[in-house]
This record gives sequence, structure tokens and C-alpha cells, in this order.
Amino acid sequence: MASSKNQALPIGYMLQDYIITKVLSSGGFSFVYLAQDLDKNVVAIKEYMPTGLALRMEGATVLLDSDDDAATFKHGLKCFFEEGLALAKIDHKNIVRVVNFFRENNTVYMVMQYERGKSLQDYILAQNQPVSEKFVRRVFGELLNGLREVHTQKLLHLDIKPANIYIRVDGSPVLLDFGSARQTLTQTQSKLSPSYTPGFAPPEQYFERQKLGPWSDIYSVGASMYSCLARSAPMAANQRVQKDTLVPAVKLGKGIYSEQLLNTIDHCLKIDYMERPQSVFSLQKELLKNVEPLPQKKPSITHKIKAVLTKPL
Repeated sequence: MASSKNQALPIGYMLQDYIITKVLSSGGFSFVYLAQDLDKNVVAIKEYMPTGLALRMEGATVLLDSDDDAATFKHGLKCFFEEGLALAKIDHKNIVRVVNFFRENNTVYMVMQYERGKSLQDYILAQNQPVSEKFVRRVFGELLNGLREVHTQKLLHLDIKPANIYIRVDGSPVLLDFGSARQTLTQTQSKLSPSYTPGFAPPEQYFERQKLGPWSDIYSVGASMYSCLARSAPMAANQRVQKDTLVPAVKLGKGIYSEQLLNTIDHCLKIDYMERPQSVFSLQKELLKNVEPLPQKKPSITHKIKAVLTKPL
């Protein structure tokens, strides 16, 4: 099925009690809309739309071509719905808040609280130097409180990256865009696009999905912290497995971040999942360790990093 002609819902469309006002994003598995409810409250609505299986050329209803597509689509839809149910049980300031979910147009919609601010990716790219250690420790320290609650609910995020970490206007982080439904789809159907993000997905997400666990999200947290230093994504894990040429954080960030933080980042990025922190709690303990402050100087780091890293986020 061709996906290039897939159409989003039109601006002004009334979706139950919500009016679509803008298309925020579109990807291989979903559309995300900005909308208003009847009380003029602004929300974000995520629509389950795997473009490799479903098509909407006009109107609102999602269409399927074959019985095989229908079976796969329904399986993913069920996973997406269950993801919404699970997320709706989580009320944590650092996790995107799901306020409603429902079925319509032959698919499922997840209504989320709309957050104002910018993504960590945009924040990183707006800096001329690596993000400060103080910022990294604060943002990820808070974010891990939310991730810990997610893992307590027996969920994995599986798509943690700077683009999915949102920094609110008050500076607090919130984790967006859970990938569990997409992960289930790609686990059983080779015709769908991979759901991992190169540079941030751990090796087991490529090769040994039965070994996924909290340590998998921890790899992605480490990769996201690494990108705060490097201002780019680390080397993709599937390439690292073949030949690991990733410059360790402890080398790349010497004199910029404390050795303790650099060692923590490298600990998270171990290729062998058994060598990483095995729980969010253990990673939090590493991040909360007291360290000696770095000398107040501005090392010439930009050229140093550019010499070894050219890959964009």
C-alpha cells in the first residue's frame, strides 16, 4: 500500500468533542494534531496511523487493502489502545498526561495534555557549546523520576531521545511519544518500518528483542546525555556491535563534564545490556553522587567535538 498519499484529518474537523486546529507531526505510525475541546482547552491528539498498512486519501475513515493488512493493523491498534490505558494510569509531572482515548474513523485516538516549550533536541542545537553539566543532571534527574514510574507500571518507553524529551517553559522535562505499540508491530511484521531511532536505540532493540528491559531505556537515556555533550547522536548500536568506534564520553568530555558524569554516560552506553545500570534507581544513585566542581574556564571544545563527530541528531 502506498503511504505517500496518506492524508491527515482536515483543519476544522470535529473529532468527537475536539476541533482539529493544526497538524503537529506525521510519521510512519501516527499523526499528532493540535486541537481544542469544547471549553477551548488546548490538547494534543495522537492518531494511530501506520502508513505501511493504512490509507486515507480523503475524508476521515482509515482504509485497509487486504486481510493480512487488516489483521496486523488490528493487532497494532489493540496495542496502541492498551498503551493509552496504561499511560492514563500514570499521573506524573515528567510523563505526558493522557486525558482521554477513544475509537473513531476505524482507528484509535489518544488525547494528551498539550505542553508548551521546546524539545531537548532543539535546545541542544540552539547552543554553541555542550549543554552544561548542571542542566544535564537536573533535567535527567527529574526525567528519571517519571521513567521510574513508567517501569513500575511494567511499561518500556523504547524511543527515548532528545526529540521526545520536552522542556517546558518552566524548565521541567516531560517524556513524550511512547513507542510500545510500534515496537509490538515491528516485532511480528517485517513489512513495517523499524521503530527504533539510530544512535539512541540499544543493540537488543535491533537484534534480541526478548532481552529488552529497563536497561534498554537506560541505554537511550545515556545516548541522550551523550548528545548533550556532543551536540549530535552517538554511533548507532548496530554499527557499534560490528565495530565500536564510538568516542567514549570520558574522553570526549574531559574538562567539560566531571569524570563521574562522563563515566555514568559511558556506563549507560555499554553494548552488553548486563553491564549497564539495571534499573532507573541505580542510575539515579549515580547521577546524585556529589562531585567536585570543574574549574571555571571555557575550554575550546567546539572544534574538538567537530573533529570526531559530524553525525546530526
